[in-house]
Amino acid sequence: MGLGFGGEVAEFYHRYRHGYPAEVIDILADAFKLSAQDLVVDLGCGTGQLTLPIAGRVRAVVGMDPEPDMLRRARQAAREADVPNVSWMLGGDTDLPALLGLLGDRSVAVVTIGQALHWMRYDELLRSVGSVVRPGGGVAVVTNGTPLWLQESAWSRGLRVFLERWLGKRLTSWCGTDEQTQQRYRQALAAAGFAVSSAAVEYVADLSFDQLAGGVYSALPAGQLPAPDQRPDFADQLRAAVGPQDRFSEPVRVAILTGRVR
Repeated sequence: MGLGFGGEVAEFYHRYRHGYPAEVIDILADAFKLSAQDLVVDLGCGTGQLTLPIAGRVRAVVGMDPEPDMLRRARQAAREADVPNVSWMLGGDTDLPALLGLLGDRSVAVVTIGQALHWMRYDELLRSVGSVVRPGGGVAVVTNGTPLWLQESAWSRGLRVFLERWLGKRLTSWCGTDEQTQQRYRQALAAAGFAVSSAAVEYVADLSFDQLAGGVYSALPAGQLPAPDQRPDFADQLRAAVGPQDRFSEPVRVAILTGRVR
């Protein structure tokens, strides 16, 4: 059921993946007129980067993910942040219709999907949502920045060359952040009957070398994660690939597609 992002990867994911700026939550709250009476389902929730901040705007959130270790780390994060109104459920996109059926028609305000739609059968998924969300509700697809190794900077190009050599394969997946995939998402939302709007929040992240390395680890399935005794060598090769500077500037564009029921 899982995608291989378990074990230590869940901790790396929690520590090093970007969260979502407050402006992103504001856009979602405004788009769907979220209130303290609403219920949200965060599909592909990971360790709760989107789940926890949106919980502060609504009555309750269900965080759903196919990786048990991600959910365990998410529960810990919720306890540490004192966010009590989140429930966590093991499951993926094909399980969502059953969950929505259990919750009841028109009981959910919005299904949010942060940085995970590219793993899903999204045409089928989106068709299953429109008939069960409340009036004015819908789906939000939030992609949280271009992969570290596909950016327009010297250090990113060096990182890509190194990772392709280390992994023995080309790295071509944009994780749904490229314009071609975004357009497919917009078309799928429209085909499912949603009124589609788009917005974006942009900023520049300032990364240390440790944060850069941690971001790489967070993106590797557990089976491809360097073993602990390999990591010093991995870090040395990574340092040689990206350059000797202490800080790395990463432009981050959080793209937000909202589909509201008509």
